This record gives sequence, structure tokens and C-alpha cells, in this order.
Amino acid sequence: MGATVLVGSQWGDEGKGKIVDILSEKFEIVVRYQGGANAGHTVIIGDKQFILHLIPSGILRENVTCVIGNGVVIDPQALLDEISILENNGISVDGRLFISQNAHLIMPYHKLLDSIGESGEQKIGTTGRGIGPCYIDKFGRRGIRIVDLLNRDELERKIRFNLKEKNELLQKVYHHEGLDVEEILKEYLEFDKTIDKYIKDVPTFLNYSLDEGKSVLLEGAQGTLLDVDHGTYPFVTSSSPTSGGACTGTGIPPNRIESVIGIVKAYTTRVGNGPFPTELNEEEGEKLRTIGAEYGATTGRPRRCGWFDAFLVAYSKMINGIDSVAITKLDVLSHFDKIKVCVAYELNGKRLKHFPTSVEQLSKVTPVYETLDGWKENISDCKTYDDLPSKTKDYLNFISEQSGIKIDIISVGAERQQTIFC
Repeated sequence: MGATVLVGSQWGDEGKGKIVDILSEKFEIVVRYQGGANAGHTVIIGDKQFILHLIPSGILRENVTCVIGNGVVIDPQALLDEISILENNGISVDGRLFISQNAHLIMPYHKLLDSIGESGEQKIGTTGRGIGPCYIDKFGRRGIRIVDLLNRDELERKIRFNLKEKNELLQKVYHHEGLDVEEILKEYLEFDKTIDKYIKDVPTFLNYSLDEGKSVLLEGAQGTLLDVDHGTYPFVTSSSPTSGGACTGTGIPPNRIESVIGIVKAYTTRVGNGPFPTELNEEEGEKLRTIGAEYGATTGRPRRCGWFDAFLVAYSKMINGIDSVAITKLDVLSHFDKIKVCVAYELNGKRLKHFPTSVEQLSKVTPVYETLDGWKENISDCKTYDDLPSKTKDYLNFISEQSGIKIDIISVGAERQQTIFC
């Protein structure tokens, strides 16, 4: 049996939390493969809402084992807070949560540098959680990993070395007083006492589990157009949310990936700065934001909203090798008389053949729209595809054809039961 990868197919916030929770019923192991506490996955079960930033939402299924892979950067306090929230709600993680020993740790200086960077003139629109600076240290080969917690002397040496460099930067460039090495050492040694029982050789565990025939779901954070290589650079995240990142972020080789599921919102949203061709700036954009409750699960920031971009989703399908799609928030569009779909881009009067990842080009394109009739009916109680209004089916068929995607799952509301399997 191979692993299944689940990817966000737009700019993130597609509703991966709910879909992972739904799919987890059929999987034994759910793995998060990149990102950090800058991503929030929301799951609603009855009258309870869970917002998970690091732990896969499969943890809400009592028979599922959850894994945080080496591609994730971990904020100790965020992780401990999440564990505490789950346990306070009667959800035990002991024996069900494992963390890669090779995952990198977010340090206090990463958060500080991130917030200072976002206060300057060239804003990317990050969450300020220290994700980017942590990845910079990772690829600069001076990062601190979970495994370093096991050797106190080595941990202290690395923290002192890094903090000397960071404090010089903070004091001489940013005129900040700097950070106290003793306080940081104390905090992370305390974290080590709590985290030891979760540490795992994740690549070995996952590959042996696949050998034993266990089902594995690999979960990405953010979305394809935020990928550091294939997204709208530099307005991207610092890792690879695309399906390729699932291999490097877990230690599972490409030939063990069996299928790729894309998550697509029925319209398009984006958080942070950067080009957004189908963005609606006035009444209709605000209407989408209000009805869809489009506010970031991590930051609470209002999301930018726009019409469905089939040209973008077709690009995402190609990059990820998407086999099938789960479409979310379809019910939000029930409130519109007319619904537009972007089917192409024009630049300087010429229709583009390929999606441009140059932000200069993307910021200048003109979206080409087709307009469809809205259905103006409540679909949140629909249980099967046949229950959907004919105009809803027309919309689904149209975006499927224009994007080249196969829709297998339709979400018509936030609750678990508000899900249609085609």
C-alpha cells in the first residue's frame, strides 16, 4: 500500500483541516510534512471548534496515529499549548503523537527577527511566527533540531553560538537590546523534559508502517501558490507545500506515493501580500468574506477574496500531479445571483498559454471570465450529489472541465456530516 498526499491547491486556507479530519477515518497514520504554527487547520465537531497549528487534525480520531515530520519547524510553546488544549478536551495524544528527531526548532530570536522584518518597508505578509528565519538557519546549516535536545552540552554550545551572532545583528542593525542566553537555555531544557516521549525516527517508522500495509495520509500546510519554488515568489512561505515536499518532509520516497488529493475552495482567497488576479475589492469581495467567515485561523486577519480561478487550479494540478479534488465552501456561493469563473489570463492583449509565476507579470494580467447562473438555494443539507440543484452541478462541471480536475468530495458546510462523496 502506498501513501496518499493531500495538498492545498490555491493560496492556502482551502479547508484542509476538515478534509483531513474526514479522510482520517480511513487512515491509520496522518503526517504533517512542512510549515509550522503559521498554518491553522479548523475542524468543527458538534458544538466544539478545534484549531490545530502543528498537530495533524487526524488526532481527533481516536484510532489514528499522528506524526510531525522533519520538514516542519516547531515552536515548543505552540506545540505544548496544542497538546494541552486537546487533553483538556478529553483527547489524549500519548502513544498517538510522534515528532521527527530531525525537525528544526523555532527559537525566540527567529520570532523577533520575523516581526522586525515585517515592520520594514518590504512586507511579505508573514504571520510573524518565526517560520522564515528558522528555515534560513536550517538551510544555513546552523539550525537547532529536536535531536539536539538530547545532548545538553551540544544544545548549549549551539544556542550560545547562534545567539552571539543574532544579538550582534539585533543590537548593531536593529538597535534592540538583544536576548538572554540563560533564559533561552532554561526554556528549551524544560521543553526537552516534556517532549522526549514523542521523539521518533520518523522515516524508519513510516516506511516500516507502509511495509506492514498500514494506510498513511501526508498532509501539507498552506497552498501550492505559496510554495517557495513554484508559488508567487517572493510572496510565498518558506517551505514546499506541494506534493514534492511530502517526500523531503517525511523521508517517504516518491515511489511510495500512491495518489495525490487536491483541496480546492469553490472561490479563491489569499492572506498576506502579493498578486491576486481574481480579487474582488468592493461589495462582492466583502460579501464573500462575511458569508464565508474568511478570517485567518492563525492570525485572525481578513482574507482577500475573489472568484474561482480555473487557470490557477490547472497549474496547481500540473505541479502536484493531482488525481482527484475535494471542493470546499460550495455553500457560500448559494448567496449569489451570478458567479464568475476565471478561465484564462490576458497580458498586453494576448491570452497566456501558461501560468506566470513572475509577480511582475501576474500583477498585470487581466482575468478572462465566464459568468454562470447562481442557484440561490440552501445546499447545506444535501447528502448526495443528486440532491444538489442543477445549477450547482453546472458550476461543478464547468470548473472541473476548465481546470482539468476530477471532483470526488464536496463540502457543503463546516460540519463533518456536511460532506458529499461522489
